[in-house]
Formats: sequence, C-alpha cells, structure tokens
Amino acid sequence: MSLEVQSESQAARPHPVTAGGATAAATPGYQVIRRNGLVTPFDLAKISVALTKAFLAVEGNSAAASRRVHDIVAELSAQIAASLARRADAGRTFHIEDIQDQVELALMRGEHHKVARAYVLYREDRARERARSAPPAAVLAEPAPVLRMTAADGSLVPIKRARLAAVVEEASAGLDGVSATAILTETGRNLYDGISADELAQAPILAARTFIETEPNYAKASARLLLDKLRSEVLTFIDGCPEQATQAEMAGRYGAYFHAYLAKGIAAELIDPELQRFDLGRIAAALKPERDLQFDYLGLQTLYDRYFLHVEGRRFELPQAFFMRVAMGLALREIDRDARAIEFYDLLSSFDFMASTPTLFNAGTLRPQLSSCFLTTVPDDLDGIFKSIRDNALLAKYSGGLGNDWSRVRGLGAHIKGTNGESQGVVPFLKVANDTAIAVNQGGKRKGAVCAYLETWHIDIEEFLDLRKNTGDDRRRTHDMNTANWVPDLFMQRVAENGPWTLFSPDETPDLHDLYGKAFKTAYEAYEAKAARGEMKVTREVRAADLWRRMLTMVFETGHPWITFKDPCNIRSPQGHVGVVHSSNLCTEITLNTSNDEVAVCNLGSVNLAQHVTPRGLDRARLAATVKTAMRMLDNVVDINFYTIPEARRSNLKHRPVGLGIMGFQDALQALRLPYASDAAVRFADESMEAIAYEAISASVDLAAERGRYPSFAGSLWSRGILPVDSIELVAEARGGLDCDRSQTLDWAGLRQRVMTIGMRNSNCMAIAPTATISNICGVAQSIEPAYQNLFVKSNMSGDFTVVNAALVHDLKARGLWDEVMVSDLKYFDGSVGQIDRIPDDLKALYATAFEIDSSWLIEAAARRQKWIDQAQSLNLYIANPSGKKLDQLYRLAWERGLKTTYYLRSRSATHVEKSTLKGTDGKLNAVSASIPVAAAPIVLGEAWGQACAVDDPTCEACQ
Repeated sequence: MSLEVQSESQAARPHPVTAGGATAAATPGYQVIRRNGLVTPFDLAKISVALTKAFLAVEGNSAAASRRVHDIVAELSAQIAASLARRADAGRTFHIEDIQDQVELALMRGEHHKVARAYVLYREDRARERARSAPPAAVLAEPAPVLRMTAADGSLVPIKRARLAAVVEEASAGLDGVSATAILTETGRNLYDGISADELAQAPILAARTFIETEPNYAKASARLLLDKLRSEVLTFIDGCPEQATQAEMAGRYGAYFHAYLAKGIAAELIDPELQRFDLGRIAAALKPERDLQFDYLGLQTLYDRYFLHVEGRRFELPQAFFMRVAMGLALREIDRDARAIEFYDLLSSFDFMASTPTLFNAGTLRPQLSSCFLTTVPDDLDGIFKSIRDNALLAKYSGGLGNDWSRVRGLGAHIKGTNGESQGVVPFLKVANDTAIAVNQGGKRKGAVCAYLETWHIDIEEFLDLRKNTGDDRRRTHDMNTANWVPDLFMQRVAENGPWTLFSPDETPDLHDLYGKAFKTAYEAYEAKAARGEMKVTREVRAADLWRRMLTMVFETGHPWITFKDPCNIRSPQGHVGVVHSSNLCTEITLNTSNDEVAVCNLGSVNLAQHVTPRGLDRARLAATVKTAMRMLDNVVDINFYTIPEARRSNLKHRPVGLGIMGFQDALQALRLPYASDAAVRFADESMEAIAYEAISASVDLAAERGRYPSFAGSLWSRGILPVDSIELVAEARGGLDCDRSQTLDWAGLRQRVMTIGMRNSNCMAIAPTATISNICGVAQSIEPAYQNLFVKSNMSGDFTVVNAALVHDLKARGLWDEVMVSDLKYFDGSVGQIDRIPDDLKALYATAFEIDSSWLIEAAARRQKWIDQAQSLNLYIANPSGKKLDQLYRLAWERGLKTTYYLRSRSATHVEKSTLKGTDGKLNAVSASIPVAAAPIVLGEAWGQACAVDDPTCEACQ
C-alpha cells in the first residue's frame, strides 16, 4: 500500500479530495522540501489521498467503510493543514519528514491506532529501502552542491556556511549538553537552493528546538540563534542596508546602536523625544550586552513577537535597548533620572523584578499607559451603562485589563419608570460589553479582556451563571467575557446552615451594593422580611445550598463565574473610610474602591522569587534591595501614566495604589528542596510573603517621607495603625471567628509606628497577579503556581513551545537517570514523574505537578500569604478528578481561611503529552498542547458535566 505523504513519486497534479468540506488543491504560498533538496508546492490533496489509502488498506474498501473513511480523512486533513500552518517557518516551507510526522501524530491523536501503526511501519520500510538504494560511498564523498540564498534584490548568492557555523558555535558555547554539530546537521536538512534570507535565519533556530525535550539547554541555544536573526533585522533597519553581527561583535557596537535606535524610534513617533535628553553616553555605557544571553527561547520569542518596537513589522529594538527604554520611561520625573534609569534597568534586565505587560509595552513611548488593571462600577441607567462600555474600550485600547461591577443594574422584570415598561435585566448589556472587548484587541498584542462581577443576591444571578455555556439562546451568552461571583459572607453562612436565600433587584435594594459585614446582614434581613410581607415587586427565594451547588457546577463546566468574597475584600481594605470595593479585576488580585467618580487603577510588577533564594534560604538583603527599587518604579507609574478617562486619573492620583507581586514560587521551592505539598512549603510561603510585605510597606513609608503621603491617607487603616496582618482580626470579629494562622516573625511594631508617624505613599502595596507572560520572559514558573507538567507544549499567542523542567533534568542527570527512555516515560505519563518507577520518591515529591498536588495545599499556602497582603491573589485551583464534594470542600476551605478571591478552576484535559517518539521535529510535534477543553468526568452536582478552563489555553487571558 502506498502511504507516503507528498511522496516524490506521486504526480504533482491536484487531487479532487475534500478536506474540511472544501476542495484541497495546491495550497498557495507553502512549499515542501524534498529529501533530495528540491522544492515543490505543498498540496493538501496528497495528504488526503495518502490517508484514504492508509485507512482503506487497514479497514477494507466496502461502501460503508469508504463513506466513514471519507469523513475521517476530511477532518484529519483539515487538522493537519491547520497544524502545519501554525508551525510554518518564516519562508512558509516544510520538510517532507515534518509533514509525515504531522500525519502520524494526527492519526495517534485521533486514536486510529491500527492505521497509525501501519503508517509507522510503512515509513520504516521506505527508510530502509532508501538506505539500500543510497549512492555508493565514493559518490557521497564528493563535495555537496553549493546552495544559494535568494537575496533581497532577487539575486542568488552562495550561503555563507562559515558564518552559519560560527553563529551556531557561539550559540552553543558554555551550554552543557548542547552540540553545535547536532544543530548544524539538523539545519542542513532544511536548506535548499534558493532559500530565502528569512528561512536561512530561521533554519538553525528550528534545528536547535528539535533537541529541547532531551536537553533543556537547547532552549537557550535556540534563543541565542533567534538573537542572531533579531540582530540582523535590527541592524538592517537601523543602517538601511543588509547588516549582520555576532554576539561578540555586537558587544562592542551596542552603545552606538543605542543612539541610532533612539533616533529611529523618535523619528517613527514610537519613542518619547524626552528620552533623548538623558545623558545618552552614560546610559549607553550602562548597557549589559551579555544579559542578552540569559533568555530561554520562549521568553525571547515572546518579546520578539509582542513587545519589541517595530515599524511595519521590522523590529529595531534589541533586548537591552528594550529594558533601558522601559527604565528611562519610568525615570522621566526623577531628579537624577540618569542614575535612576540605570538602577531601574539593572533590576529589569537581571530578571530580579519584572514590570507588568502594559508597562513593558508602553513605557518611554508617546502614549505611556502603564497600568495593568482598571475597575469600574456600572450605573443603573442607559447613559451610565453605555458610558461604562465606552470607558471599557478606551481603557482596553492601551492594554488595560478590566473588571466591571454590574450589581447596580436592575434585574429582569424590574419596572422602568421612564417607559413604564419592564427591564430585560443585566444580561443583554453584558453581551454588548463582551463584543466590545473582542473588538478592541489592544493592537493585536493580546486580546481585549474584561470580567463582569455580580453579587449573589441579584435577581439575575442564575442567568449570570449560564453566560459561558455553549447551549441555550446565544443572544444571552458571552463566550469571550470572563465572569465572577461577588459573594457576601451571609450567603456562605446560609449555605452552611442549609438556609433560604432571597434574590432581589437592586433598584429596590440600592443600599445592599455598598454594605458588607454586619451592616449588610441587617439590611438584607430587613429586605427579606419586607419580601415576605409581599412589599417587594421583583424577588425570588431559593435554597442557598441549591444556588451554591449550581455555582460550583458552572465553575466546573465552564470555568466561570469565578468565586470571590465581598466581605474580606472590604473589611480588610485600607481604604474603607473613602469608599467600597465592589468587585475585583480581570485576574481577581485587585481589590480597590470604585464609584461613579472613580475608576480604580492598579500598577503591577512582580519579584522573581527564584532569584532571591539560596540553598540556605531567602536572601533577605537582595530581596530588600529589589523591593525598594521596585516600589519606586511602581509609584512613578502613577505620575507618568497616560490616562484615557478622567475618572481613572482622579482615582489613581488620590490613592496611588500599586500591586507588588511574586513569580517563580515553584522554582524557589525546588531550589530549597521543598515539595509544594508540604508544611515546609506553606511555612516558606508565609516567610517569603512576610518579608516582601515588610519591605514593601517600609519602602512606601520611605517614599512618603521623600514625596509625601497619598492624599486620602487620613482615616485609613494605615493611619490607625492597622496593618494588613492586623486587619485579619476585623474579619474574625465580623464572622465571629476565623480559622487562619496569625504568626509573625519581623519587627512589625516598629514598622507600625513608622507608618502612623510618617504615613504611606501608596494606599495599597501588594497584589499577586498571574504573571503568565512576564514569567515566560524571565524563564520561571508563573506567579504562585505549581508546575503544570515537567514536559509539555505551551501554547500562547506566539505559538507552541516545548517546555521541560530544567531542574528536574539536572537532578535526573545527577543520578544517572536522564536518557531517551526517561523522555519517553515523561511523555507517556503526561509530564508526571509520579508513576515512573525509576524516579526516587524524594524527586517525585519535589517535582509533583499541579494535578498531583491536593489543591488544599495551595489554599493553605495562599492563606499564609493573604494575611500579609493588602489586596488579593490570583489563585488557580487544580482538580484531576472533580466531584461535587471535592469542589464544595475546596471553596469552603478558601472562604474559611479568609481568602479574598479565587481564580480559575482547572481540570485536566483529555489531550496530554503525546506518547510517541517522533524524530526530526521542533519539539512541538512531540506533544499535544492541553489547550483544547474536553469533557471531564461527571460532577456530582445535579445533571451537569463538562470542563473547567484547560491549562495553557492560548485564548485565555490568564495564560498570556
């Protein structure tokens, strides 16, 4: 049977075979590199023909079989075409072996195991046949034909093999386990006569990537090869003619390049001309070109695709220029701004701290919108509703993430006085907000993203729970917008008591929106009594436990709405004297006041905890220095920021909140040899957050001494000597008790006195954000997350990337356990070490993955952090085998421990790391991203079952 896809022996004519419902002929723009080096057009129809032959050879050619095979082949062909398109290199070419690898992988993914086995055996037979018919040694000894590159002017010039070899050697230097010879050999497989300059630059990068799964250091080699491509692109743009430089050559040219880079950026109206007024000689001399070498491939490719400045797609910003541009942008209003810019640059480029994505995008530009999060509250009138939606668009335009409180909007059936009609409720307006978020996609850098919050007593709460379902009236669904429950303590108490819960329309209960704690309880019970007397027009009574059950069902089925807690967010808020926290933000870590006049703004950045531990523990001196500088940078954002609406400017200047967070927590634990699921890890979460909180509050006091208190300081918890660790007792008092740790080790009494005497520069100091993208840049685990898997493919807006836990590989090498069999085992067991017998128990515990760790450990660690944090945490929960009982226990535990918010519930996808050992790929073909949500086990909560948010969903804002 002839199974070879795109075989050289097949005719070049198109085949009238359908794929995905359309005739698949030669696909324009894509080409195939044959084994003999020739290049021919890519023809999807040949894949369909080969697949059809493979299925019929195994399953027979009856009419029924033929009809079934036709449908299967159409679906597989479309999948293969889409996968190849995602993986196309700069020149839109594929090697013949890569295409056949994709066919094999598609068959295995589809569980067509017999066909896949036959296909694999056929490929092996063909390989042996080619080997038997290979030319004699004498012919092979002849010099290889000279391959040429197509230059920009269309002429053909010889490929500079010596330079290619030198660049690969330089990229491999000093990296244990990396072979320049192996990269060059693999590169040669993808060269052909007439190759374009872009393809030639991409070829060694793709070659190095094929080895990442067996040696993590190839990720650094791949990054260094991408640097060569970037340098060529940048220098050619700067100089106006083709230009190249190795890393060693560039080290001597970085200063001169930096001057030209600023001039080009200013001329293109992308960089603020004010940056030219710095002492550029001093600034350029402070650049550290060697820090270009510390990136992994995922980090640098992310910067290349989404962060570096470009003109019509041509980048002109190198990594150290990028970090310095951001640093200078943050130092614009400093007295000695040259010294501060260098200080900020050193912190960013060392990866000890990283500013948030909007700051990295926009600092030093003409529109420096540097803030990450915006929170609004939507009024109950048409003008206010549509103004809020317009504000969403303006805030999202420059990379802001949005949290909207919709609890004031009257519910379905409520009376509208102006028209004497009935309200259609909050859902139709949420649909408009959803579509606005999609329309404003932040210039293609990342999707516009918004989260809608609704309080649990709102009459529309049950419809709100259904917003992300894929069934029902699509006009009442919001498939792209995140949603979150804003849950009062009274509701949780009613759930525990199995009591009733009454739903109201906010036009009849307007004060509930602003009340919390005991005041909320009093008012709510009064409205319940009024409803019982028949004095309320729109109301409905449900069982609290039934509504809770449905909330958990929906968070499992759709990943939404998230569950966040209104009372601890407000009771512990330092700013309760001047307003109310009506919602959190897009990622549930921000808890700031909102009103008609104030749109809350938060400015974020994260300490890389992995950089601040030694085998002996936390490096307090380094951490103190990092936090001090980081807090200054974050405070500067408030004054430099470009505000798109006046309500945001008013709020930010009045309260000056910032959110210092952490990332690399899992890396720090592994460096300290502490398993995530252990009391020691919980204690480290406590110790590290206490130290960060202490230094952050101290730094804000220092800034207050230098620059003055924030304007609304008087009357705040700070001014009354109530620090975040003290405000726990306020929650305990409101609830009649709170089961959480209160221990502390540092001199909080002394700091408390300084806060009361000198004041604070910032109303809020800490918030732990997801950090998904900036942690990629720094090459560490995101935020406070446990590792998803130890070997997997990560998907984001930059593509698919093989990710290997380098620390695990290091430990396995030290014990003589890292080999091809171990790689295969990790794939087979979906990146988990728990079921691999050869791995010792201590390493199984240390490298346990997210779904192997009981999420109660995540909650216990988060509770220890929460006592120190004046805002909240983006806390994902993982559950491999969900049940109603488990979900109930988890979320009740989160509330009982005093957590303010939770984030995504993540369930394991049914697509895992591929159990194949395909060779000759870039690593992406060896695994299946867990980005496709699929049905999980039924949840024991009524009839519903489905999926929670899958890990690394490239369409999910949390994963960006």
